[in-house]
Amino acid sequence: MSAGGVREGLALLRRPNFAKLFVAYLITHTGSAMAPIAIAFGVLELTGSTSTAAYVVAAPVVAMIIILLVGGTLADRSSRQRIMVAADIVSALAQACIAALFISGGATVPLLIALMLINGSAVAFHAPSSVGFIPQVVAAHELQAANSLLGTARSSAITLGAALAGVLVATLGPGMTLAVDAASFAVAAWLIGSLQVRDQVKTEHATILQDLRIGWREFIAHQWLWTIVLQFAVIVAGIEAVFSLIGPATARDVLGGPRDWGFIMACFGGGTIVGGLLSMRIHVDRPMWVASWLVFLWAPMPLALSMPLPVIWIALTAFINGIAAQMFGVLWNTTLHTQIPAQLLSRVSAYDHLGSIALAPMGVVAAGVLYEVIGGPATLGLTALVIIVPTVLVLLVPGVRNLRATRYS
Repeated sequence: MSAGGVREGLALLRRPNFAKLFVAYLITHTGSAMAPIAIAFGVLELTGSTSTAAYVVAAPVVAMIIILLVGGTLADRSSRQRIMVAADIVSALAQACIAALFISGGATVPLLIALMLINGSAVAFHAPSSVGFIPQVVAAHELQAANSLLGTARSSAITLGAALAGVLVATLGPGMTLAVDAASFAVAAWLIGSLQVRDQVKTEHATILQDLRIGWREFIAHQWLWTIVLQFAVIVAGIEAVFSLIGPATARDVLGGPRDWGFIMACFGGGTIVGGLLSMRIHVDRPMWVASWLVFLWAPMPLALSMPLPVIWIALTAFINGIAAQMFGVLWNTTLHTQIPAQLLSRVSAYDHLGSIALAPMGVVAAGVLYEVIGGPATLGLTALVIIVPTVLVLLVPGVRNLRATRYS
C-alpha cells in the first residue's frame, strides 16, 4: 500500500463506527495483555510448580477447542455484533471473579481452572464473530487498511498492557491487574454494542450440522488455508507455551521476574505496532508465501530465552517477533476476508481457530512438565524447532506459493 493508501487508511479513524471499534480493540487488548502475565505469575506463586500452573493456563484453550465450531456457526446465522457483546460481558464477569479470588486469598487451582474454562468459552464465541464482523464495518477495498489499523490498536495495547502488567503484578499483585482486565471487557462490550454497521449477510436456514458441513467444505476447498492451519497447530502449541508459561517461568528463575517479562512483552507489542504500520504501506502479490517466510522470525525469541541472553537482547528478538507476527496476521486476515464468501467467514474462521489451537493445551502442559524434567533451555530449544520445521514444509505447498492477492481498483 502506498503513502496515499496510508492516508486513506488513517481516514477510517474519522468514521465514528470504525473509531469506536478501534478504541474497543485498544481498551480490551490492553487488559488482555495484562491477563496472561498476571495469571502466570499468580498461579506460579500459588502453586510453585510449572506443571500445575500449566493446567490453569491451558484450560481456556480446551474450552475454545470444544466450543469454537458452534460459536462460528451461530455467528454466521445470527448476529455477530450481539455475540461479541455477550462474550465480552461474560469475560468481564469471569475475570472479575478471578481477580477477587487472588485479592481475597481464596484462589485454588480447581476454581481458577473453572473460571478460565468460562473465559475460553467466551473467546470461542467472540473470535469467529469478530473476523466476520470487520467486513460489516468497512468496504472490501478498505480491508487491508482496517486490518492493519485494528492490528496496530491491538499491538499498542499489548505494549501498554505488558508494561503495566509487569509493574502492577510486582507492586499490587495479580488480582488488581486482573480487575483492570475485567473493566476493559465491560467497556469494550458497550462500545461494540453502540456500533451502527451494515446488515449481516446470513446463511440460508439450515441445521447447525448442515451449516458445519458447508463451512468444512469451504475450509478444505482452499489448500493454502488448511495447510497453514495444520502448520499453526504445531507452532501455536510452542508459542503458547513460551508466552503463557515457560517465558514467565524463565523470567522468574533466571531473569528479573515480572518486570523483566513485562518489558520483553512490551517490546513484542512495540514490534507489532511497527508491523501494523508497515502492513499499511505494502501490497504483496503472493500474500501467503510472504506470510510464511515471516514465521521464521518467530524462532529467535525462544532461542534467546534458552541461553539466556541479556534481557535487552531477548527484548530485541521479541520486537522482531512482533513485527513478523503482526504482518502475518494482517496478510492472513485480509486473505480470509477476500477469498472466503462473507456468509461463511465466521464458520471458516472457527475451523481456522480450532485447527490452530488444537494442540495448544498439550503443548502448554508438555512444556510445563519438560521444564521441570529437562530444564528451561532444552524446552525452549524444542519450541524453536516446532516453529522452524512446519514452516519449511508449508513453503513447499503449491497452494501457498501460488495464491494471488485480490486486487481492487
